[in-house]
Amino acid sequence: MRRAVIAFTAFMGGLVFLLAAPAWADGEALKGTLQNQGQPVNGVKISVVAEDGKPVDDATSGADGKWEVPVPKAGKYKVTLDTSTLPAGVALKFKDRSTLDVQVYEGSVRNVLFALAPAGAKGGAAPAADDGGTSFWDRVAQLTFEGFNLGLIIALAAMGLSLVFGTTGLTNFAHGELLTFGAMCAYFFNVVVGVHLVWAALLSVVIGGIFGYGQDRFFWGRLRRRGSSLVAMMIISIGLALFLRYVFLFFFGGEGAPYADYNAQPGVQVGPISAAPKNFVAMGIELLVLVIVGVALLKTRIGKAARAVSDNPALAASSGINVDQVIRIIWTVGGAVASLAGVMLGLSQNVSYQMGFQILLLVFAGVTLGGLGTAFGALVGSIVVGLFIQLSTVVVPTELKTVGALLVLILVMLFRPQGILGRRERIG
Repeated sequence: MRRAVIAFTAFMGGLVFLLAAPAWADGEALKGTLQNQGQPVNGVKISVVAEDGKPVDDATSGADGKWEVPVPKAGKYKVTLDTSTLPAGVALKFKDRSTLDVQVYEGSVRNVLFALAPAGAKGGAAPAADDGGTSFWDRVAQLTFEGFNLGLIIALAAMGLSLVFGTTGLTNFAHGELLTFGAMCAYFFNVVVGVHLVWAALLSVVIGGIFGYGQDRFFWGRLRRRGSSLVAMMIISIGLALFLRYVFLFFFGGEGAPYADYNAQPGVQVGPISAAPKNFVAMGIELLVLVIVGVALLKTRIGKAARAVSDNPALAASSGINVDQVIRIIWTVGGAVASLAGVMLGLSQNVSYQMGFQILLLVFAGVTLGGLGTAFGALVGSIVVGLFIQLSTVVVPTELKTVGALLVLILVMLFRPQGILGRRERIG
């Protein structure tokens, strides 16, 4: 076992060092990534002009939506997006911001952000209906689909978090980094090694499960045996999350990067819904995994043991159940499912060092809304969160879309503190 642990540690160390390191600038430059609803936008012309009006250079966004223009020296530049080169159905979110004034500092590469949105959308609000309300309901249908897509990704992450909480009582703030770890493992195998994304995702799930097992075997398990309180362990999880996040930042870099496969797929129209084929396949996989894990909890021997440990660990131990072994299996499953959630999140957006941290609040909202410690509650709560996040953009700006989900969480907690599927518990 010790040799296996040493080999695994060496492998993971090599894996982290082989991840794409941040590109340090040789000189000054301007660059950016054009995206519309998480999808890269190709073939858009960007022009850069110096402060004195002298043209510098032009660039065209590639298949990954990226563009870059080197500049001769530090200074102020005007960066202009040629709106006539935008593909059909895509427009600037703010029409008066096609030209941006940007300051470039010596030796730095400055990122420039042009906010894009579907043509007809204005500041995240619904487009006006021009035929009896058809366009409004088409937008509602599209947002509902996107809400289910987001909700299923949140549910994958929330299920592992909920299972760990149910069996150990630990509120793990480092769970988001498990998603990032899985996404980066898949990125390494897919982009650096050249393995197809399907096999890279499978390898990521396996490594994520091993990583989850190792966490409990050599870290959390030892803290439990030493009698560490749940509050102390929660604080430790916050420190672990910060440590892992900045390790990812150091080796992967601060810029997001897409997978090599399924990157720029044309949309498929299914009734009023338009989405890339990868979104439909991803939703099917997410549903399948959630159903498999749920059925395993209800029907298998280890699932029944996990529910017994969740209900009463002391009674489960006195009944002959190896509580530590059950918890370790839960950590393994939770790590594997979280890695899969990270891959799916990276497929819908670019892989970045803080992608897990950015979605962690929504994961906690889904777990709390559905009922702490209940796997099916995490699923229901996550779907509700995903739907409210997307559908709220019908009436509020996109920048405030998270507010709707958190408002629903507050309202449900006021009237049903145990969550949608949680059980009442006696205190005292």
